[in-house]
Amino acid sequence: MIKSLYRLMIELTNRRWTSALLQRFARSKWSRWAIPSFSRIYNINESEMERELKEYPSLHEFFIRRLKEGARITDESPDSVVSPVDAVIEDIGSIQSSRIITVKGKDYSISEMLGEYKAKKYTDGTYMIFYLSPSHYHRIHSPVTGKVADQWVLGSKSYPVNKWGLKYGRSTLSKNYRSITEVMRGTASIAIVKVGAMFVNSIELIHEGDQLEKGKEMAYFSFGSTVILLFERGRFELNPSIKAPAHIRVGERIGNIL
Repeated sequence: MIKSLYRLMIELTNRRWTSALLQRFARSKWSRWAIPSFSRIYNINESEMERELKEYPSLHEFFIRRLKEGARITDESPDSVVSPVDAVIEDIGSIQSSRIITVKGKDYSISEMLGEYKAKKYTDGTYMIFYLSPSHYHRIHSPVTGKVADQWVLGSKSYPVNKWGLKYGRSTLSKNYRSITEVMRGTASIAIVKVGAMFVNSIELIHEGDQLEKGKEMAYFSFGSTVILLFERGRFELNPSIKAPAHIRVGERIGNIL
């Protein structure tokens, strides 16, 4: 019953008024009474949290919780690319010459996702889709050490981005509110697409300056959502042990930059 209620709350975030109400409640002191049940329903690993359950003043603060030092280990190989999030890798594939990706039998436009000009460089490259459920840790870390070449936002309304949303939703990956960071790792470009899961902005950028360090925090989600990584043709080699769907944690190697 309680789990169904939480699911309903998350599904309702595709409308402005419900999103605003949920955001207001989640940030209020009254929401802290929901934290124990939320943690129990979604099997949160409390032993790795930075603070005790009772120390979070609101459901929002609990949702964006940090982890204890050392809870995640970042692969330090010089050319490795690591997972930016704790998530399920829902899909991996090639970006077609028509600048689309096909996920759960549906075509998504890279041109709409990034903008026409930016899409060109990723044609015939590789995409990876990372889905964060309410049970996941919701801070986003840089997958590589590099320089921020560009950063922009697109979209407005957001629909659910779980596996059902990907299959039956309305172009969720290319129409939802999204914040995009393009990083240069040497001469290779990587697009980090952070897809919102509610009508209001649920993506907060926290990195400062134009330098990112592999494994360090760069943003967080206020609600569960999705991260998409896009790589240029011939510049990324996938870790052969990864087969979608696959559970992954922040800092684990997903491949190498070539």
